[in-house]
Amino acid sequence: MNFLSQPLPQLPAPDWAQIQALPIVENGDSLVPLGLVSSPLRVYPAYFHLGVPQALSECHVRRSVLARLQQAARLLPAGIELVVLDGWRPLAVQQHLFDTLQRAMQAHFHQQSEAEITARTRQFVAPPSSDPRSPSPHLTGGSVDVTLCDSDGIFLDMGTEFDDVTPWSYTTAFEGISRPDGREAEVIENRRLLYSIMTRVGFSNLPSEWWHFDYGNQSWAWYSHQPQAVFGPVALASIESRWRQQVSRFADSYL
Repeated sequence: MNFLSQPLPQLPAPDWAQIQALPIVENGDSLVPLGLVSSPLRVYPAYFHLGVPQALSECHVRRSVLARLQQAARLLPAGIELVVLDGWRPLAVQQHLFDTLQRAMQAHFHQQSEAEITARTRQFVAPPSSDPRSPSPHLTGGSVDVTLCDSDGIFLDMGTEFDDVTPWSYTTAFEGISRPDGREAEVIENRRLLYSIMTRVGFSNLPSEWWHFDYGNQSWAWYSHQPQAVFGPVALASIESRWRQQVSRFADSYL
């Protein structure tokens, strides 16, 4: 299929007030690790490798998100594979990312108000929130950051690195080039390919980040015109919490 013949749609910027007003009816879908999944789905926990404090060495997503990632991976042409860079994200990591980018914005746009700086930061990193009514998207296990690689594990050229914070990170940024050169044409094709397979299996895309896709959370519900989200904030179960639940459930057998 020639993805160059299918321009990417220009999506509206997210209206976070409307997004966070959408109700969440949690469906209880569990978090699952991706470390044991097989090709053509690859996993590379980017923040862990970048040394971000408290970043996990494993990627986790909701079980139904994994099923859709696998479907998307199988849609790719031979020799191209889907790479998961991040999924469920601890609140501490979200806080670190937001604070780090906000400081960078403050240093450069020091003449702007705090509200303006926050708005700039929010284009690329959601404010940390575990509020059950409006959680950070990655805290729901429904957000994934993905890219493409070849069969040798070499990332395809997507125009920018993952988590770039320049205007070129916008999904459709390269679509406006009237006469793309060879490298730009390759970037356009790669972005169209990634967007095509992800949206075909039910994900929505965040327009400011070519790598960010959602399923089940409030952002997905807003862009997919759904009346409600099905994923709220979720946490990895610790061994202590698991044991407490098990002891409580079978308390009589311990007597």
